[in-house]
This record gives sequence, C-alpha cells and structure tokens, in this order.
Amino acid sequence: MHPQILIRPAIPADYDAVARITRDAYLAAGYFANADHPYMLQIQDVAKRAAEATIWVAERAGRVVGSVTLAVAGEPFADIALADELEFRMLVVDPAVQRSGAGRAMVDAIIAHAKALEGIKAVSLTTGLTWESAHGLYRKIGFQRVPERDWFVPDTDIKLLVYRLDV
Repeated sequence: MHPQILIRPAIPADYDAVARITRDAYLAAGYFANADHPYMLQIQDVAKRAAEATIWVAERAGRVVGSVTLAVAGEPFADIALADELEFRMLVVDPAVQRSGAGRAMVDAIIAHAKALEGIKAVSLTTGLTWESAHGLYRKIGFQRVPERDWFVPDTDIKLLVYRLDV
C-alpha cells in the first residue's frame, strides 16, 4: 500500500529521532511556545513512553520520518480508549516531510493491527482542535467525530477532539 514507507516497532536507536520529530511537530502546530513545557518534556521521554506503551515508527529510505504511540484501555498511555478500542496517540510526521504519505501509512497499519487484535472493535484517537490536515486525513479514512468524548490536556486550555473508526 505504501511501498516506500516501512512501519515497524521503534527500537532504542530510534528514540532520539522520535523525540525530535514529536517535539518539532508539536511546536510547528503552535500548541506550545517551547519544548520546556511539562507536557512537551513528558512526550519527548521516548524511553519511558516505550516502557509503558507500544511505539511504531515510519521509516523511509532508512530514515525515521514519523512515529505513533499505541495503547489499549488500562495502559498508562491510554487516555480515551474504551475496552474494545485500540487508541493511538502522538501520531507525528517530521514537518520537513509532511503530506508525503507517512501519516496515512501509519494509520493504515494501525487499522490493520486493530483488526487482528482479539476483542478490539474500533480505533480511537485524539487530535488537536486546529490540526485541520489531520482531521481531513482521519475523515477521509472513515473516522467519525465523537464530540461527547472531547477533553482538555491537563493543566492547559488545549482542547482535544476524539475520533473513532469501527473495524
């Protein structure tokens, strides 16, 4: 489906690239003025995240160009997952290569993975209020808004929108 993009589990050698891409993507989105915000520091601690959740990377020509974190209900990185959902968070693509298919490749891989998991009937996600390109991608794939599940990043006024796709 995306032959030039390999989606694979992250390994420790990827963690610096994942942290940089996550930081750059969040700063480019305008949510945080700098990388020193407590939430930004948390999401850049990729080793801790990897110990508590599944992280995949998108790789093109041997270079990590994106990443995503997966979780199911009850896991530390599950913010909104219901018992029958696979949640993905922090799907980011290096701002230098956005709109190159890496985001779509990761979402397609997540959906295929969810279909193979016992007891999982849907994929859920949160996305930023102003991330229009992400909203367009999710709608194009078939995700539906679930506004009653929207929430705010703790200790901020940042509203996150919830989407869900039945698989």
